[in-house]
Amino acid sequence: MLVPQAIKRLACRHAGEHNLSESETLELFSAVLDGGISEFELGALLGVLAIRPPAPPELAGFRRAAQARLTRLAVPAGPRPVAIPSYCGARTQANLMPLVAVALARFGVPVVVHGPLEGQGSIASASVFRELDVFPNATLNDAREALDASRIAFVPTALLCPALAQLVSLQARLGVPTCARDVAPLIDPFGGEALKLVPAGSEDRCEDLAAVLAALGEHALLFHGCEGEAYPDPLRRPAMILFDAGERVTLFDGHAPPAPAGVARAGALPEQPDARSTATWIEQVLAGRQPMPLPIANLLACCLFGTGYAEDFNQAKAIVAVRAHTLTAA
Repeated sequence: MLVPQAIKRLACRHAGEHNLSESETLELFSAVLDGGISEFELGALLGVLAIRPPAPPELAGFRRAAQARLTRLAVPAGPRPVAIPSYCGARTQANLMPLVAVALARFGVPVVVHGPLEGQGSIASASVFRELDVFPNATLNDAREALDASRIAFVPTALLCPALAQLVSLQARLGVPTCARDVAPLIDPFGGEALKLVPAGSEDRCEDLAAVLAALGEHALLFHGCEGEAYPDPLRRPAMILFDAGERVTLFDGHAPPAPAGVARAGALPEQPDARSTATWIEQVLAGRQPMPLPIANLLACCLFGTGYAEDFNQAKAIVAVRAHTLTAA
C-alpha cells in the first residue's frame, strides 16, 4: 500500500473507522523494516503513531512483520524458555526486572532478555545486569553458550533484528516513544517456543495487548509492568494473565493500590535506584537476606507454571515459597 495513504488513514482515524487491517499493517511495517520508505515518510509515520498508538490489528501486523525478520535462537534443553523484553528502563525507582530474570535462571529456566544497551535517561536493565556479572552477548553464538552455561543471556536487539533496533533508537532523536516500543516486547527470539513476558503500561493497553495475544495464538504472560519494564510494581499486586496458544487464563487478580512513597524506603526496596544499589539489593534477595517482594514471587510462580517447570499452578506457588530464600548462585 502507498505510505502517504496509510499515514493519512492513521492520522484521520476515528472510533476505529480508519484503522489499518492486520494485512495492511504487515505490508507497511515490512516496508519500514526493509528500508523501503523514505526518511521523510518514516518520520511522518512514527509521528502519527506516537500520537495514536497502534490498534490491536495494527499491532498484530507490526508484530508479524518484525517476527518474520528476526534471527532465531535454538531452543535450549529443559523447561520452555522465557523471553523478557527490556525497552524502557526505570526512572523513579529501582529497576527490578533483572531480579526476575536471574531468579528464573537460578530455578533452571532458560531466560533471554532482549533490548537496547542504553537507557536514554533511565536506569537500563543492561546496567544492572553488568553489576550482576551478566554481560550483553556480542554474537548469537555467545548467547547460546551463555544459556547452556548459566541459563541466562542478554541479547541486544541489534543482534536479533538490526532494523527493529534502529527504530527503537530513533526515540532519542524524536523525543517521543516510537511504535517500535510497542512491537519489540512481542517478539520471540525462539520463534514462538518461548513464554513471553508482556508488560502493559496501562489498563487500556493491557486489553489491547490481550486482544493481540489471543488473536495470534501466543504463549505469553501479560501484566501491568512497572514503568514499562517486565516486572510488577513491588508494592502492589497486578493481575497476571497467562495465554497458552491464545487461550486466556487469569492466574492472579489485581489487588491493592500502590503503597505510600515512604513505605518504599522502609527497607523493603533499594534505598537508591542506581544500578549498583539495585544490584546489591537483588543479590541480598537472592541470598535470602532481604524478602522477595510478593508481586515478584507471584510473577515467578506464573512463569514456572507457564513454562511447564511445575505441573500445576499451586505447585508452582509452593516451589517459589520454599526456594525464594535460597536462590544463591551454584
